Amino acid sequence: MSATADESRLWRSLAELSDAPEFRKYVEAEFPSLRDEGWATFRPGLDRRKLLKLLGAAVSFGGLAACAPADDIVPYVRQPENVVPGRAEYYATTFSKEGYGVGVLVETHEGRPTKIEGNPDHPASLGATDAIMQAAVLSLYDPDRSRTPLLDGAPADYGSFLGAMAALRKQFAEVRGEGLAILSGPSTSPTLAAQFRDLRAVFPEMRFYRHDALGGNAMTKATTAAFGRPLSPIYNLQHASVIVSLDDDFLGDGPGNLAYARGFGLGRRTPKPGSSMNRLYAIETTPTITGASADHRLAVRPSELDGLGRRLAALISGDSAAGEDAPQWLRAAADDLRSAGSGALLAVGKGVSADVAHQALLANQSLGAVGATLRVIEPPEILGDAAALPDFVDDAYAGRIDTAVVLDCNPVHTAPGDLEIGKSFGKITKVVHHGLYVDETARLARWHVPAAHDLESWSDLRAFDGTTSIMQPTIAPIFAGRTVHEILAVLLQQQDLSALDLVRRTWRSSSMEDDAWDQTLKAGCVAGSGEPDAATQPPTTSTASPPQQVNRPGTLEIRFASDPWLRDGRFANNAWLQELPRPLTKLVWSNAALMAPSDAELHKLANGDVIRISADKSSIDAPVWLTPGHPKGSLTLTFGFGRRSAGPVADLASGYDAFVLRKAGSPWALSGATVERLDLGKQLTTTQEHQAMEGRPIARHATWSQYRDNPDFVNAGAPPEPKESLYPEYHYDQEAWAMAIDENACIGCMACVAACQSENNIPTVGPEECARGHEMHWLRVDRYYEGLPDDPQTLFQPVPCMQCEKAPCEVVCPVNATVHTHDGINAQVYNRCIGTRYCSQNCPYKVRRFNFLEYQEFDKEKVGFLQAVNNPNVSVRSRGVMEKCTYCVQRIAAARIHAQIDNRPIADGEVVTACQQVCPTQAIWFGDLNDRHAAVNQVKASPLNYALLAELNTRPRTTYLGKVRNPNPALAREREEKGDGHGTG
Repeated sequence: MSATADESRLWRSLAELSDAPEFRKYVEAEFPSLRDEGWATFRPGLDRRKLLKLLGAAVSFGGLAACAPADDIVPYVRQPENVVPGRAEYYATTFSKEGYGVGVLVETHEGRPTKIEGNPDHPASLGATDAIMQAAVLSLYDPDRSRTPLLDGAPADYGSFLGAMAALRKQFAEVRGEGLAILSGPSTSPTLAAQFRDLRAVFPEMRFYRHDALGGNAMTKATTAAFGRPLSPIYNLQHASVIVSLDDDFLGDGPGNLAYARGFGLGRRTPKPGSSMNRLYAIETTPTITGASADHRLAVRPSELDGLGRRLAALISGDSAAGEDAPQWLRAAADDLRSAGSGALLAVGKGVSADVAHQALLANQSLGAVGATLRVIEPPEILGDAAALPDFVDDAYAGRIDTAVVLDCNPVHTAPGDLEIGKSFGKITKVVHHGLYVDETARLARWHVPAAHDLESWSDLRAFDGTTSIMQPTIAPIFAGRTVHEILAVLLQQQDLSALDLVRRTWRSSSMEDDAWDQTLKAGCVAGSGEPDAATQPPTTSTASPPQQVNRPGTLEIRFASDPWLRDGRFANNAWLQELPRPLTKLVWSNAALMAPSDAELHKLANGDVIRISADKSSIDAPVWLTPGHPKGSLTLTFGFGRRSAGPVADLASGYDAFVLRKAGSPWALSGATVERLDLGKQLTTTQEHQAMEGRPIARHATWSQYRDNPDFVNAGAPPEPKESLYPEYHYDQEAWAMAIDENACIGCMACVAACQSENNIPTVGPEECARGHEMHWLRVDRYYEGLPDDPQTLFQPVPCMQCEKAPCEVVCPVNATVHTHDGINAQVYNRCIGTRYCSQNCPYKVRRFNFLEYQEFDKEKVGFLQAVNNPNVSVRSRGVMEKCTYCVQRIAAARIHAQIDNRPIADGEVVTACQQVCPTQAIWFGDLNDRHAAVNQVKASPLNYALLAELNTRPRTTYLGKVRNPNPALAREREEKGDGHGTG
């Protein structure tokens, strides 16, 4: 036949694909006749039948390459035996958390990752995850990720990049690497460490730099001073009876926070009369979820932190002079620590000075905590001896860097403002950038190469305790991204090796045979790879005593903090994280300057008023947000917002760039800032306007002594619960599902909300719709304050659908879209719903969400990518229907099918809801009320169990356990004498 113009174009496209070895292998496997005839026949002029067959192969190759099984990462047309449509497969892999490994299990459907859960066998997750890991699947399918290499901002092919790198390799081989530099983010990868060693051998004069925008080195310097070498501290919170946090948000921040939250939660498990609870003191310079969980909290300005830390360490050592004029709070905390002995722990954050961290280490040693509640190990992180970012800037200005390779960091955005990093990049001849997005640094680079997502990569990482795990891909690279190992392999003339080859070579050198390798992939971590306690001599004493920072009159101190979800801004283009309320402020789609209510009153400021914050020659404009519990005389500025090149989702957000004011010499605090009120206002969106319970017994709490005296305090003084009802009675022959939530264990981390969104295909609505109150989350975590505005107690209460036995929503629906199921779930039939919203008006808990707009399809061109993240077992709702929590009914249905196949009842614990599974403190129980041995029944039998708004006679199946705090009796009396106990509004 004579080829038409369209057919000729098709042939040219197929000819280009035929150069790819993967495509040739794929086509030969699917069409053996072509292999027999030879690829020489691959030319225009073949019959139309063969053309269509090959075109179908090309389409299959392009469409299915991103949906590959995890074992060999090869796309398929013929269904493999182990892939059953509709049945999920799970793969153990590792997620990178600021360079450290966290073990996860990835749920895939036909090779498409849709959900991430924690790996119960991994010490950094213990089966839990955080909100950022839940949102990782959305970042995987982000259509705004970098898709092609760029040369001076213009699209290029990877072959051209390889040629350019070969020329660079030849150039620097002649000068032993002089002028060549690598600037890397934090990492603990053994394979990356091996590659860096090889690079040092090939290029002895090569320079290495490390940039961690959110890291701290106080403990590194402290252990170096105490033991002669840098070591990493590890907390054993499950063995700690008294904990004092010196500005350490160990429950919400850091690579070990999930494990720490589990250990802390075990020490506060639902108490019984006669048992014991741990006690937590928190000294902090900005409100955190760790401080919110504390029994005693002391808010201080950054300039006061070191002085209090030194005083506390002196009190612990028994220095009588230090105790003469010490505040009662400090004396009580020190006495408690000494009484606890080896069960004590003094934890220090990254904002303290190295001297105070050293003294805290000595205090732990004197208490007997070292080796018990505090371990020190050899640091898992590599590049510990690399130079810092200020050295990189100095060397760039001095002309000592000709070519810089930037890996896993975005210094042009995250560098302290006083470094003027953009100008230093202009002094470098060539910059090669490797990253997920064309970000601020990529735009200044000569070469940019797309990075592979964690879920697309082969690598290895070590956890906070040294445990090593393998990162294996659960999908082939969607946008042809490369791992950091493949980029460095080019410099080592190993471009023919894949990332798997490079990682496998590392572990073959560790004598790991194929069987052990396979077992490691299945288990998710290398057996016995945890770091043992470091061999140390008794720590040396501290002699340094840096001068106290003094704030000028009329100025404010600045405390810098990372955004809990966007971190340093790397997740700014993730809509799930932008729209997830911050744990304490409940703000979405923006950041604000956090301020104490008393300071706001002094400066005549209200929420949303815009102020200009100036320090030295830099300034930013930021809206104010009044935050109960914030230290007086200071502001908190958060990173993560104000991005200049992050993507269209990030462009929807508003906010300021706090890095502008940051100083390299003082990364976490700044003194002497002036504030000027501007004649401007900004609407800040919060998902919770009421900060107090308005006199209602919503989140019920008591002290440990009050609970011992009155175990039934949750019901004491509560309105009586009616017994009669006009609503129908229900009887359940099989299961009757119910839930209990322990307010004592909940730390407000919001992981449950993110997990619910991921599991149930809940859309984001954008900042404008959020401002109208149209957010779609099926689960919320309410935050309440009680006490004085500048020194409140914080309470968290997760609120899903209560699944009422006497549900007010059911009887008002005119089309019977809200129904009571045979197993006690208040279900929503989407196909019946006509959007009257009567059910929402009749719900006293306000847990129903209405699809006002077509939230699932903002951009028709991108919806194909965004739909890939959806759970196929949950319907995607269109506009005009009511949505709500259904106890993850799809998981209940799956368990019921398995039980019916085995001809048995559903076992207790077999059904785990998404919110229950993700919770790091195990604050949620779920099970069958008809099973009297079920754990949920044991929990509901506690005297702490109560129903929310029980006086309305809705008889919720979701109930709560009241919160019990464990304050020091002396400090509790002092608090009562201050008149504390009134709610803040």
